[in-house]
Amino acid sequence: MKKMKRYLYIIPALSILLVLFSCDAISQKKSDVRKVKLITPKGKAIAAFAEGCFWCSEHIFESVAGVDSAISGYAGGNVPNPTYDLVNTETTGHAETVLVYYNPQVISYAELCKVFFASHDPTTPNQQGPDKGSSYRSILFYSGPTEKASAEQSVRDISQSGRFKKAIVTELKPLTEFYRAEEYHQDYIEHNPNQGYVRAISIPRYNLFKKTYKGKLK
Repeated sequence: MKKMKRYLYIIPALSILLVLFSCDAISQKKSDVRKVKLITPKGKAIAAFAEGCFWCSEHIFESVAGVDSAISGYAGGNVPNPTYDLVNTETTGHAETVLVYYNPQVISYAELCKVFFASHDPTTPNQQGPDKGSSYRSILFYSGPTEKASAEQSVRDISQSGRFKKAIVTELKPLTEFYRAEEYHQDYIEHNPNQGYVRAISIPRYNLFKKTYKGKLK
């Protein structure tokens, strides 16, 4: 989504230009970022995950059975009301994160952790694909001791699975605050299916997830 000069993927020159232009152009000075109250709706549950570009993460989690919706935003840092531009300076501690609202009668937090590990590379510190910086790091957020234990077990499971040759660098952090990102980031892939980055990076990542994940999709 940013720092495309470091873009490492080999794609047609036209696609590269689209990515460069579009990712630079999406930044908007007007901010409608707001803090979300971490209140669980009746009969529902919430969980948060940071795994690189939130455009694709939101799209992925919303495709999973039992997930009602996902919100793109910022979490894990120490700066209140962070904007997209500020988070991109890599000085806030925040990472691009999705807040997931789900039905615990249909899908568990432990299963969502499996979605998390099936949808990104948890071995690349401060990087996900072409996107580099601490705002793209891998973080598994938890609420309370039960979720913490489940998150720790999910890390052990994926580490012992042999799927990844390198060590898992995913951070485990308590979910204390979440800031909803600017409105133009919400459901970005749905509203911008032909945007350069979406076509070159997000959709291939989503398609790979569908091949990798063994759970139920919508």
